[in-house]
Amino acid sequence: MLIYFHRVRQFHRFLAGQALYPMLLSSGLAVGLFAGRVYLGHTLTYIFLVWNLFLAWMPYLSSLWAAHRHRRHPRRWWSLLIPGALWLIFFPNAPYILTDFLHLRARGPIPIWYDIGMLATFAWTGLFLAVFSLRTMQTLVKSFAGSLVSWLFALTSLGLAGLGIYMGRFLRWNSWDLLFQPRSVLADLAMRLTNPWDHPGTFGVTLLFAAFLSICYLTFTAIPVREHLSE
Repeated sequence: MLIYFHRVRQFHRFLAGQALYPMLLSSGLAVGLFAGRVYLGHTLTYIFLVWNLFLAWMPYLSSLWAAHRHRRHPRRWWSLLIPGALWLIFFPNAPYILTDFLHLRARGPIPIWYDIGMLATFAWTGLFLAVFSLRTMQTLVKSFAGSLVSWLFALTSLGLAGLGIYMGRFLRWNSWDLLFQPRSVLADLAMRLTNPWDHPGTFGVTLLFAAFLSICYLTFTAIPVREHLSE
């Protein structure tokens, strides 16, 4: 019984260290606000926010999987390849919710201030799912390759997230398209990267969101936190 209690306590500390509980609360608030809107307005407007929030959880859950495998097998870096690949593929989905403010407009009978608060809650949750998952993955990279490589990894991931936001919002590609239509996705991307003057939006959106996400992440990581990956 004591062993079981100790394991539960360890697992609780692990989840707390990954900020699972505040992320559940934030997600619950976001979905609750949406449910309130459905009840008051009798419409499913903004239903896409719930789906986007689900997708935003995918990189976070992938990072939890990677962290858990690292706790069990701290020397087996190859065991992190699958959860790490899934994390990278789905990572842009978390901050992507920030762009859903594009849909904000007055939609009676719900007051616009309600929609602003609801969208902000979804966007906040997506942003911090991205931040917490990247912190976990950077910590794992640091444990194997050192601090410098881990920061190169983090900044590269944030740049790719900016590119992923552009591809999702303006090219309408989804993360799973990388799994099922990789040649089409890469061909579409290569055409824009090799002709930058013909596609200024590609670089503008990518750099804008990469810079924004980098500042958010650097601000967050400036706060010292206790690492729980090896407990």
